[in-house]
This record gives sequence, structure tokens and C-alpha cells, in this order.
Amino acid sequence: MFHPDLIRHPDACPTLVLNADYTPLSYYPLSIWPWQTAVKAVFLDRVDIVAHYEREVRSPTQAIRLPSVIALKQYVKPSQFPAFTRFNLFLRDRFACQYCGTHVRDLTFDHVVPRAQGGRTTWENVVTSCSPCNLRKGGRTPKQAAMPLHIEPIRPTSWQLQEHGRSFPPNYLHETWHDWLYWDVELEA
Repeated sequence: MFHPDLIRHPDACPTLVLNADYTPLSYYPLSIWPWQTAVKAVFLDRVDIVAHYEREVRSPTQAIRLPSVIALKQYVKPSQFPAFTRFNLFLRDRFACQYCGTHVRDLTFDHVVPRAQGGRTTWENVVTSCSPCNLRKGGRTPKQAAMPLHIEPIRPTSWQLQEHGRSFPPNYLHETWHDWLYWDVELEA
């Protein structure tokens, strides 16, 4: 019987990237590289191979098993504070409306103090909102609209976002990745 890795297309063999301390560079999004980038890093001697797939790629002179987990040789210090992006905001707020608490696909963001009242687009003044709550609140503050926030908005650290991201494991995790990832839920391969 064939091992599933042997019949995989190389593009279906992403590589989990660990920092030099063997922790993932990022949990959410999970730090993965395409196989071509991982193989190039191996040949440039920038990474150590920790685990590999059974799948091989060949050149005219060489065959290499595709790496499934690699560790950087040089430690990359994570930035203390993440960039303010829509995705990071949703992650900070755990993909839930901060007014009603629902988890919906069609999230927006809302200025706590509306821009029309001098509010700025900062971590401390923007929250995740569902469309109905955003429309209901309109150009008012939460107090004016009688819509209290579940949690006051803060500027998160990168560590806080990573912790939140661990609550949302990706759909695909290769069996060789499990020893390096620590999720809040039980995972299936």
C-alpha cells in the first residue's frame, strides 16, 4: 500500500516553519511556506529540517524528500505589537461582534467614538461589529446608543493575538506538525 505522502502533488506539501527556539513563527496565520521556499532555504543553509514528507522531488542530479517541518537557524524576534489590520482586529475580538457577541461571517468594524465626533482609527477606538449592530449604533457612541461593549478595546500585544489564534486551528495539519503546535482544542490529522 502507498503512503499518502507519496501520491501527493508537491504543492500539497506545505512546510511548517519554526523559529530557532522551535516554536512556530506564527499560529494565526500558521507559519507555513510552500515547498519551493523551504527547499531553497535548506540549500542556502538557513534552516534545519526537523521532519519531512515521504514525497520526493528530483533534479537531474539529486533527490530530496520534501521538508514538512523546518527550524530557522537564526532566531527572529517577534515584534511586540502587531500591525493594525482588519484581520488582526477581528482576531483580537475573537471574530465576534463586541456589541451582541455573535460570531458571523460578515463582520465589519466600528469606531467606538465615531469619526464624525472626532474618533480615530486606533486599536483603542475600533471594535469588531456585525452589520446589524453597526447600523443600529450609527454615528453614536455606545453609551448614546445604549449598546455596551462586551470588552473595552485595547492595543493587543503580538503574544495576545497568537494566543487568540490558537483558538482557531487550521483545517489541515500534517501529523509531523503536532509535536510543535499547541492548540486549545483536540486536533485531527
